[in-house]
Amino acid sequence: MKHDLPQGGERYWNPTVAGLLLGLLLFGAFILTGHGLGASGGLHRLILMAQGLFQPDHILQNPYTAPMAASNTFDHWLVLQVIGVLIGGALSGVLHGRMRVETRRGPLLGKKQRWLFAFAGGVLMGFGARFARGCTSGLALSGGAMLSVGAWIFMFSVFIAAYTLARPLGRLWTQE
Repeated sequence: MKHDLPQGGERYWNPTVAGLLLGLLLFGAFILTGHGLGASGGLHRLILMAQGLFQPDHILQNPYTAPMAASNTFDHWLVLQVIGVLIGGALSGVLHGRMRVETRRGPLLGKKQRWLFAFAGGVLMGFGARFARGCTSGLALSGGAMLSVGAWIFMFSVFIAAYTLARPLGRLWTQE
């Protein structure tokens, strides 16, 4: 299959198998911890910890961040999950020879443009995750598994936006 071969020719997992394993992981997370999956809350706590090194008073005076700053960052399950994902991803990259510094981009997209788009997209996603009080994995996967109406509305919105933007932004990646 053409889309199973990214640049460089290395193979990725079959999406059906990966989705099935992700579902089993989510089920296991609910059974073992009583929580689903998520990332933005863990990243938020790690960023607060780093910010607290430079501006501790600012964090402690804010009613939203003060309770998070008052507790040990590494005692929260989301922080441990994010660290586990980072370690697991790095280990997988090393074991499969994919750990390298590179910028993947289409022939019509310059390197600086690619980094600008990636940064802008990351900022928008990070803002959206904090504004929505949850990220895609927490809302779509965990919320969807619990049949949350908000999670399903979110997922349909994501798919509509993706299909709407796929063609215009996809032109930057191909020579069609």
